[in-house]
Formats: sequence, structure tokens, C-alpha cells
Amino acid sequence: MSRFHFSTQHFDVRALQSELTDPTCGGYVSFEGWVRNHNENQEVEHLEYETFELLAVNEGECIIQEACDRFGVQNAYCFHRVGDLAVGELAVWVGVSARHRDEAFKACRYIIDEVKHRVPIWKKEHYVNGNSGWVNCERCAADIGTHDHEQGQQTDHQLTHNNEILETDYSRQISLREVGVVGQEKLRASTVAVIGAGGLGVPVLQYLSGAGLGHLIIIDGDLLEPSNLHRQTWYSRSDCGKSKAELASIRVRALNPEVRITTHNARLEAHNGVDFLRDCNLLIDCSDNFSTKFLLNDLAQQLKKPAIFASVYQYEGQLQVVSSSQNSTCLRCIWPTATRDGVIGNCAQVGVLGPVPGVLGTLQALEALKILLNLPGQLGNELLVIDLLNLNMTRIAAQRNFHCTGKDCTQIPSPEADIELGFETLSMALAAGLTLVDIRDAAEIAARPLPLDQHTDKALCIPMEELLAGQNLPSAGHYLLICSRGLRSRSASFTLRERGVLNVFSLRGGAQVLI
Repeated sequence: MSRFHFSTQHFDVRALQSELTDPTCGGYVSFEGWVRNHNENQEVEHLEYETFELLAVNEGECIIQEACDRFGVQNAYCFHRVGDLAVGELAVWVGVSARHRDEAFKACRYIIDEVKHRVPIWKKEHYVNGNSGWVNCERCAADIGTHDHEQGQQTDHQLTHNNEILETDYSRQISLREVGVVGQEKLRASTVAVIGAGGLGVPVLQYLSGAGLGHLIIIDGDLLEPSNLHRQTWYSRSDCGKSKAELASIRVRALNPEVRITTHNARLEAHNGVDFLRDCNLLIDCSDNFSTKFLLNDLAQQLKKPAIFASVYQYEGQLQVVSSSQNSTCLRCIWPTATRDGVIGNCAQVGVLGPVPGVLGTLQALEALKILLNLPGQLGNELLVIDLLNLNMTRIAAQRNFHCTGKDCTQIPSPEADIELGFETLSMALAAGLTLVDIRDAAEIAARPLPLDQHTDKALCIPMEELLAGQNLPSAGHYLLICSRGLRSRSASFTLRERGVLNVFSLRGGAQVLI
């Protein structure tokens, strides 16, 4: 007898149960769906079911076989009524027997979900008031037993809104053959750390929480600023000045209250990284500075965790996946020495078009789901480079350097306590015997010149590129490097000190604190 069957007659449930009898099985699960007497505030008189039987039976048999293969159950059957059904009649019956109850429960749920999404069955509702209409029978995958015309046990994924029961609906991704109920359970059992809740982090957090991830760890020590809003569109003006990590956790809960959230309102550091990340299945870098990226790379290598990195520069972006395999390319295989913050401008320094980090963050979320669900097409030992102005995408092969220092978290450049100096006015810096060196480019200086007044003879204008390319400073002087926000000047000061120029300092906060 076919394991998937349509009938115009009543089911003999006891006879169906006997088909599942197997002395090797210790678990038996069945589901019954009955015709209810109401739908959306209308009183139902009776129902009609129709199907394209040849196609429906073939698809149903495939679903039964999939359930047996995926969950290792011994026997499974599904019977569905067609024709005219009265209120109270049994419309659908699913039965599963397995060696253990867990496999039986999961297989039963899988069959119900897949039948509702994939089998061509149509339903016509006849109401007491004389109206009627055909209704699409597809329901959300979590809706077992809560169909408008089926009575059964409700799931635990529910919340109440305006006195209605609402449920998280993962049906559109569960209907993918590569995902299914098994994949959804994988997501629910996963823990992912997202480092940064800004331009990259917002789409990552949105899509992972929407996908039904079990546990999100959000790490970000920054406060929201007005300049963030054009690309971090999850937040609002009234949120400015608040913790991004806390704001993100609120948005995740609003989107999907099923997701468990751990929030760290702090920057990822070498001293807290292991504690923050040790229980994760996957790490996602959404930071905007190199020190965090390289630290995360080293922690991922140390903890043997896969990590997804992304960087944004104006209209371009890069994406790299570092797996937990010893043969995987890490950041240090491509850049053996960690790039200092400020050498390459971040969004605050060189600008960024709002959708650019959104695109890269969305790709990070996609790669994360591919890794967690073991989907094909994952990024391997390669760097994905995207030019969003020209819509060009390039994959650059990158081989593992077995001499790289990827497992050594001490390779992150440590700040020197005296490299930054703070002054309220340029006059105070000059009074301290410092020569000012403006390392901004000509356009920046023209837009916001320093308030030098009569002290122009004590200031030099040397763009950072020229300074680091070999423009020498007289060895006798003491110099205060100035950029827009203090990051480039700090990085340049580090580099010059490494070259033996020890009497060079960086203005903390940059020109913005003086102009």
C-alpha cells in the first residue's frame, strides 16, 4: 500500500495504526487534523478538498521517504481526505513509528510541514452565510495543529498581540529542500557572536535573528552617533547617545523574541575575548578597525572557531571566511603584520555610501547561514572583492601560509602610553615646544584649516603619504602630528617611532577638537 494516500471515505484510524506496528520500535507518534466550525470570525458549514492526485501522491511519497532517511524512522504514513467534509470530520492523519520517540516526533512534524508547502491540495470553505471561496492551504512551518480548520497541539513559539496568537514563521526557508525542519533545528541550536552592531552588524543581526538563530552574542562598546544613521538604518534619531549593543538587542527581541541574546557593551579585547567567544559556533567580524579584526582572527585560530570578516572602503568591500581547519587561510596569511588603525581611513575619515556596508553585511549573513546549514558554495581560501560602483565582483585565491602567526594574540600592536597628547588649543601645544605637522590632504585642510593665527611659521603641512614615503623631519625637533580625528596621526606616529623618530606625538582627537 502507498505510504501517501488520498481517500473520499472516512479513515479507520485503528487500521492505519496497525500498519505502523513494529516490535523493534519504541516510539509512535500520530497527528490528526479535524475540520473546525469557524475561520476568521466566519462560521464554517463544511469544506471541500481537491488535489492533482498523480502529482500529489508522487510528491507525498518523496516527503515520506525524506522523513525516513533524515530521521532514521522505520515506518511513516500520511492520509488526506478529498471531497466534501463536514465539521468535526478527520481531514488528515500522519503516523510515524521509530526506535526512539525523538525521531518519531521530528519525522511527524517534518511530514506535516512539507505536505502543507509542497503537495498540491486546495480547500474550499463554505460559510453559513452562503459565501464560499478557495483557500491556499500553505501555512507556516511552525503551525502544526494551529491551521484554521485543524485542532491539535500548539507549538511553544507563540506571542500574543491584540488578543491574537502570532507565531514566528520560518516557512519560506524551511520549504527549501536544503534547509527543511532539520536545518531549522540546526539554526535554533547555534550560537553566533557578532562583533560590532553598526553598518555591517545591523544586516547581520537582522537576517540571523529573522532566520531563527538560537543565541546571538552582541559585542559593541560604542554609542550611536547621528552620523551613523545613514547606514545603520535599524536605529532612529532618538537613539543617539545610547549603547549600540543595547539598541541592537532591543531590535532583535522585537523582530524575533525566540532568539536568546547576550549583550556585551564593551570592545573586544585580548583579556575578554576568550570568555566572550568560547561557546560560539561562529564568529562574525562587523568592526570598523584593524586591531579588532586581527584580534578576532587570532582568537578564532586559538579557539578553532570559523569566522567571517568584512571590510568597507567608500564604494568597495572585501569578504573573507576563515574556517576552523588548519589549512584555512587567515587574515595573517594575506597580511602577516596587523595593519594599524588609521593607515587606511575608516568610514568616518574617507566616507561611505550607506548601502555599501549593508550589502557586505548581508553577504556576511548569507555566508553565516551557509556555514551553519552546511550549504554548498561557501567561500574557501579566497578573498571576495566587490566594487559596488561598477558592480564588479572578483575572487582572489589565497593559500594558507603555514608560517603565519595567526594563533598568537600578542601580535596585535599595543598602544604606547605617551604617543597621544591632548591640548585644548594649538597655542598650548606650541607653548609646550612642539612643532605642528598637519598630515591631512590639501582638500581636507582647505575645508577646515587649523586656527593658527600668527603661528603659521611653527606648523608644517605634510600629507601622511608623503611623510611615510620618506619625507624626513629634522631630528632636533619635537612634533605633534594632526589629522582629522586622531587615528591617522596615531598610526603615523607609531610608524615613525619604529623608524627611529622618537620625538613624535599624535594630537588626541585630531583637528576636530580644535576647530
